[in-house]
Amino acid sequence: MTYLAENWDFVLELAWQHISLAASVLFIALALALPLGVLLARFGRLATPVLGLLSVVYTIPSMALFALLIPVTGLGFKTAATALVVYSQFILVRNTVAGLQGVDPAVLEAAVGMGMSGWQVFREVRLPLAMPVILAGVRVAAVSIIGLASLAAWINAGGLGVLLFQGLYQDHATKIWTGTILIAFIAIAASRLLQRLERRIRSGLDGP
Repeated sequence: MTYLAENWDFVLELAWQHISLAASVLFIALALALPLGVLLARFGRLATPVLGLLSVVYTIPSMALFALLIPVTGLGFKTAATALVVYSQFILVRNTVAGLQGVDPAVLEAAVGMGMSGWQVFREVRLPLAMPVILAGVRVAAVSIIGLASLAAWINAGGLGVLLFQGLYQDHATKIWTGTILIAFIAIAASRLLQRLERRIRSGLDGP
């Protein structure tokens, strides 16, 4: 803890960079994945090939994807964010499709029988019922993004990965432990927060 106490400002700046990168990536990834998931849930025949393609992309080693993107987007935040958004699509899209397709058809038929339009059924019935599954995917994606964001330092995108790489290059175990513990702390905090939100939504659906 001596290193952390003596370099608090530097470590805090890296932690903020890490959180900012992960939060930005998660926001952009959701903005892309949710509409795509809704589309695939609506047109089921497209789901298998699209999810298959996303799963293949998900298996590409992270550093290899960074290297492929560098000639296009250069070093820094843009390349790191692009790669992480691409990686998170499989998890987010898969859970969105699973959540929407898992809603009981009888419930949807009852909503239509009550005179709801297609949009009202989706907004007021199908999406809320699918939300716990979607949020479970968001939680997994968030933890994955926070972990992979540590590699962003390799392409000069900052974050707590800087401590990991510096520790490796300088044979400085304290830097490695500091970076590792802080990354784990951020991931656990994000997971707990999203898990709490997920439970609240589930309890709201179950009723009093």
